[in-house]
Amino acid sequence: MKPTMMTYIHEEQAMSRDILSKYPEQVRPFADLAKDKEDWLVLATGSSYNAALSAKYFIEKWADVRIDVREPFHFTYYDKISPHIDLAIGISQSGQSTSTIGALNRIRKQSGIRTVSLSSDPNSAISEAADISIDIGCGKERVGYVTKGFLATVLTFMLAGLHLAELKGRATKEEVSRALKEFQTAIDAIPDIIAGTESFYALHKEALISAPRFTAIGYGPAVGTIKEVETKFCETVRMPSQGIELEAFMHGPYLEVNPNHRIFFLETGGPVHERLELLRDYESRITNYTYTVSLGASANDRTLGLGLEVDEYLAPFVLIIPFQILAHHIAGGRGIDLTNRIYTDFGVAMKSKTQPGDYA
Repeated sequence: MKPTMMTYIHEEQAMSRDILSKYPEQVRPFADLAKDKEDWLVLATGSSYNAALSAKYFIEKWADVRIDVREPFHFTYYDKISPHIDLAIGISQSGQSTSTIGALNRIRKQSGIRTVSLSSDPNSAISEAADISIDIGCGKERVGYVTKGFLATVLTFMLAGLHLAELKGRATKEEVSRALKEFQTAIDAIPDIIAGTESFYALHKEALISAPRFTAIGYGPAVGTIKEVETKFCETVRMPSQGIELEAFMHGPYLEVNPNHRIFFLETGGPVHERLELLRDYESRITNYTYTVSLGASANDRTLGLGLEVDEYLAPFVLIIPFQILAHHIAGGRGIDLTNRIYTDFGVAMKSKTQPGDYA
């Protein structure tokens, strides 16, 4: 049988345990190179961009660096190279993204900035444009809608930042140990997150598969998660879908909400939590289809509570899993056979990949 998104989602726990077990060896070359770098440029597109954005705030907090995440195609042709940048990182799960490779090549040609690539294959095309290559640890994912590769990218990048913090003396061994235990707690919870999402979908199945539009709203470190919700739902459910930051939503997009709108709120605690509650209460007056995915536990049937006590900066590592499952199930509920891939020549025709994807 062909693998599906769910095949790889069920592999996420074992994969994450393996990545964590290799800490810090797997990310040591990255940390060694980055230990005197303070202003990073990350180049990625699609789910890799969303993964970089998901890890950004964790790394900035721990390693005391500044990270600018950019779309590589636009960067190559329009952006100026900042004189402050001292490290460029290209992320491509397949290692075949021509735009990311092109952006790294521009940097190498026009500057002396050191370059790093993160991919599932350190010997892929992107490695030729980088000084060092880091394996994100997910292996080959032979479904066109990445799931475990997203999780692997977020985890590997976060762990690189954590080890860098230790090398720079920004974090003690005890602090690093506590952070690693939080990652382990999140990894241990993955089967329960999957089971809880299955129950949540069964309860709200009819409302979700009949939705005319989806919006995911989050804030802080969860901004990468909401952008991946947008990407994954567009790819699979194929209905108008957007992931939008909380404050941005309140400056215009709130005017489109109607009684049929399906809205997901991502609840991760932190200083903006009260603002999210106010917005959810307001939108619940307009549409009956407001849902919440929360880090904490919840008895509310409209809330999928993950029951996790982890820092909000670490939350993006597991917060995406429910939406990966929902994307797969809602697509199936709408009669979309995701094993029947469409537009299979798109990447080659548009020259966005160096070679066709190896899909089942």
